[in-house]
Amino acid sequence: MATQEFYVRSATETEARGPFTQEHLVSLAENGQITKETLFYEATSEQWVRMGDNEELSKLIFPQRQTLKLKARDNIKTLNVRQEKDTPISVEDMLAAAEGRTEETKDKLDPVIARERAAAIGLYASIALLLISAASLVLPSIDIVIKLDPVEIIQHPLAILGAFETALAALLILQVTQVYPLVRFAATLTLGFTGFLLWTEGQLVPLAALAVGSTGLYFCTVFINFFGVGLATGLGLAGMLGYAFYALT
Repeated sequence: MATQEFYVRSATETEARGPFTQEHLVSLAENGQITKETLFYEATSEQWVRMGDNEELSKLIFPQRQTLKLKARDNIKTLNVRQEKDTPISVEDMLAAAEGRTEETKDKLDPVIARERAAAIGLYASIALLLISAASLVLPSIDIVIKLDPVEIIQHPLAILGAFETALAALLILQVTQVYPLVRFAATLTLGFTGFLLWTEGQLVPLAALAVGSTGLYFCTVFINFFGVGLATGLGLAGMLGYAFYALT
């Protein structure tokens, strides 16, 4: 049948079309130009016959295509499906989740926000430590400082150092964190200069307290994580308060 030639026409036509090969008929069927109602001339019976009535030819020209069906959806619970018990999420809720202030996210604080909070704690701790250190350096010579006599003030370098730390604290209060290198320099200078004086006087306990306080101040400007800032703040406050107690009593 593959080499057989076919003539076709519709039931309303009087003129036939062809000759066509089997491949031609398949192409015509795919384009919708012939159907099972189309007549073809059957040479054996010498009659016009519906293509659909010839089972063998119908299977070749109009093969039955497999019907695809979608599988029924399984009832799978996802986060993207709203449940009846769900409540609307507000902007405040999203911010609280990002900042780790909800039960679900309290242990998943955004790293960026965590660093910002740790840095803020370090800033406030640095201000407090500078003011405590400045007070312990300036107050013992406050009578000299009030006079504003440059000659006498120069003879009290610790008061000058305290004034420098006070200025740094004022800048940090104004959020000028660019002075952090100067804060670290002041912490190192205070420990070096004041520590030398304490060493020569044999005052080892206040020297140790000053060393701890200056180290805490230094690292408050370095760490940007809660553990580091918390440790530096604790050491700084303990040391600076201990040295201030010695200096002011």
